[in-house]
Amino acid sequence: MMGHSHAVSGALVFAAAAPFLAPVAAGRPLLPGEVLVGALLSAGAALLPDLDHHDGTVANLFGPFTRLLCRAVARLSGGHRHATHSLLFVALVGAGSLAGVTRWQRGFTDGLTFALLLLAVHALRSHTPGRCTHSRATTIGLAAIGTASVDTWLPGTGAWLPWTVVLGTLAHLLGDFLTRQGVPLLWPYGRRFELVLIKRTGNRFETRFLVPVMTCGTFVLVWLAAFVPTALTS
Repeated sequence: MMGHSHAVSGALVFAAAAPFLAPVAAGRPLLPGEVLVGALLSAGAALLPDLDHHDGTVANLFGPFTRLLCRAVARLSGGHRHATHSLLFVALVGAGSLAGVTRWQRGFTDGLTFALLLLAVHALRSHTPGRCTHSRATTIGLAAIGTASVDTWLPGTGAWLPWTVVLGTLAHLLGDFLTRQGVPLLWPYGRRFELVLIKRTGNRFETRFLVPVMTCGTFVLVWLAAFVPTALTS
């Protein structure tokens, strides 16, 4: 799937899980602002498995720097769609996020929030068109404003932030599971799992049907989770 599609799927999965996740992660219903921010953060986290793609959405975020980073991750993980596309990777990034929030609290929460918002803004194309410096500056500015807003008005974000990472990365694996090549869910065991509904990345089914449906579903589920929390849990 394309980066934009992965991001939308991450937001969708968080929005669907939010009413059930809240009592476990936060011990209370999530505030409307938390549901919206959580969907955006999960959208950003849905791009993390593609840290192994030398020309993916993450690699093109900051030009040569992020391309070099992704090439390094690819070498360490065995190439595209290997270690970073496994349940082990989901568990590691989830546990790492939880450990960071627990140990460094607000500082880590703000840093991870900024990073995930950067990815989300870039993938969801909320920035100005193109790969120019102005576009990147806008992306950074929007992510910084979002992070400052979270730090000021949503101080409880750290309690459920690791779950956005878990749900976003799981959404990515599910998306690639629907494509050719599949995903090595049980890596380092080499078998790949797939259910091919998307025969070619970026085809009409993905861009003209799947993404619009997921987008509409995300808006509906965000509204339900934010303003009608009992509708999904009763």
